[in-house]
Amino acid sequence: MVKKPKLTEEEKRLLKIRKERKKREPDFVRQESWRYIRIKENWRRPRGIDSKMRLKRKGWPKCPDIGYGSPKLVRGLHPSGFREVLVYNPSQLDEIDPDKEAIRIAHAVGKKKRLEIIKKAEELGIRVLNKVV
Repeated sequence: MVKKPKLTEEEKRLLKIRKERKKREPDFVRQESWRYIRIKENWRRPRGIDSKMRLKRKGWPKCPDIGYGSPKLVRGLHPSGFREVLVYNPSQLDEIDPDKEAIRIAHAVGKKKRLEIIKKAEELGIRVLNKVV
């Protein structure tokens, strides 16, 4: 059974808006990444004094701007509507509110402790975002 977060109508509406706006948002690519194989597309801010991208010239890729931000109420929420909490051990699960928060098990956690966390989370009714073992 998939647990749903307890959201207000306003939060549900804003999550929908965020999802729709994200579709229209351009892909922010690193300057000259299309030109050189050695430069990955990962975003880096253009800083050169003659940079056309930094100057926001027509015909150049868009840069992230304050206008692309998501609504304040839903900023930082997982697309499911839960607030993500990073967990390293089973004892941290006691502080989690299952109605509003979901957990993501940290990358450094081994298989044995990961299984313990998943088992305890199921008992407490907490959603695990990366359950793969």
